[in-house]
Amino acid sequence: MTRRGPVAIALLLALAGPPVFAQESWRPAWTAAAAPARFDVDAAKAPIGYQDQTIRQDLRMGIAAKAVRLRISNELGQEPLTLDGMTAAGPDGRVVPVTFGGAREIVVPVGVALVSDPLPIRVKLADLLTVSLHAPGPARGVVRRTAVRLGAGDAPVSASATLERRQSFVSAVYGLSDKPPAVVVALGDSITEGATSTLGADADWPSVLGRRLEAACPGAYVVVNAGISGNQVVRDGRSPNVRARLDRDVLSLPGVTHVVVIEGINDIRHDGDPTHPGRSPEEVIAGYRQVIARLHLRGIKVIGGTLTAFGGSERFDERSEAARQVINAFIRRSGEFDGVAEFDKATLDPDKPQAMRSDFVRDDRLHPNDQGYAAMAQAVDLSALAHPGTSCAATRAPRR
Repeated sequence: MTRRGPVAIALLLALAGPPVFAQESWRPAWTAAAAPARFDVDAAKAPIGYQDQTIRQDLRMGIAAKAVRLRISNELGQEPLTLDGMTAAGPDGRVVPVTFGGAREIVVPVGVALVSDPLPIRVKLADLLTVSLHAPGPARGVVRRTAVRLGAGDAPVSASATLERRQSFVSAVYGLSDKPPAVVVALGDSITEGATSTLGADADWPSVLGRRLEAACPGAYVVVNAGISGNQVVRDGRSPNVRARLDRDVLSLPGVTHVVVIEGINDIRHDGDPTHPGRSPEEVIAGYRQVIARLHLRGIKVIGGTLTAFGGSERFDERSEAARQVINAFIRRSGEFDGVAEFDKATLDPDKPQAMRSDFVRDDRLHPNDQGYAAMAQAVDLSALAHPGTSCAATRAPRR
């Protein structure tokens, strides 16, 4: 009988890796991409942050799960983040303390994200998970803006408190599922973030697409939102460009099979001064190619979303419109994407081909309203999201 010493046994265990069940059963149920503090100010010109306040978020779960974990991000913060008094509650209202290695208070270093201990909270798909955390402050939110409710001190916040669109700290909720779904990531800027959708209504196009997929293929897919207002393909703006954040916001998520990307409008527009033009379409296309190549290395399919029209907006000019047309032609005809989501055609004004339909767009002529977001979600061909692990007829490509 051959004896193996401790080193050999450890090596065998390392090669074996973690159990497949544990690795494959956690899936993102909700996400908010890390984003630097915007340094917005309120009506009195005071910086918007948190100082001895409790932040409540009611997060719509994209999957059914028998346990959940939270991810807290300070990856793009500028100073250590102190949080305490964190709790979570499912639909039954039972409040569960959130711990990290058993600790209730955490100090998250700059550049770091922490994942909580598993929480014994069962949720069904579309249930609300209520997460509350106390920020002793001063602290600034460092994930994209979402709907939050605020209260003074370390105390419960009422469900009737006013909703605000603000940055916070929860960057993901993971759910433990016996039948883990395929994960579709919506990658983009404010149009994907849903910056102009009705606050708290889950009316952004990724949420609407998620409901559409659930109706067609129950339990088979989850769609998570990786949009950030102001994001760009080529250069950093309010947040790291899409190539720089791809590992953190997409590749770090378990179970990703598809990415639907619509980015580039912020690249090609001028910066407010028409003599400072935006990036060329060739630069944006080169960025797309890098995103596609890196996702394909992981076996992830990439659906290209055509850029929506923005004629009549404050930073529109003929140069940026010409660039949009070149980029959309590449998305449609190059064959480098695995599929195309015709967001442009779905929202275009047939009488003004440089603009979105007036009933689909906000007054800024750039961002969709709830109807526009719904039209975008309908523009995604479900057969482009076909995945070997699902047997849903709605995502099967039609026979030729």
